[in-house]
Amino acid sequence: MIAGEREPLHGHNWHVTATIAGEKLDPDGLLCDFHTVHGALQEIIAPFENRNLNEVEPFDLVNPSAENVARHIAAELGARLDEGLAPHAAVAAVSVTEATGCRAVYRPVNGPEGGLKGGQRG
Repeated sequence: MIAGEREPLHGHNWHVTATIAGEKLDPDGLLCDFHTVHGALQEIIAPFENRNLNEVEPFDLVNPSAENVARHIAAELGARLDEGLAPHAAVAAVSVTEATGCRAVYRPVNGPEGGLKGGQRG
């Protein structure tokens, strides 16, 4: 099957996990500040909370699938953290879980094994 079956409008309590990866730690042995990453994630997802995603940019023009949500969050997070993380670390993956057993993982193309991973979606 090329695409999933369209479902009626319904809600989710999504869980988002971001993975930051790099090869070099700072003098304190840290790759990044978790508080900075968490704060950026909170800002990115705030417009989506308790909303119909079909009415919120960019999902007013793009299907709000878990895959597209993961890709959007990864791009936004990368853009917000690039200055603080580069050149030693980057967003390696963003996982969006919409229900038990339904998870989409997006890995930016410049990261390891880039692209969408939907193997646990179902």
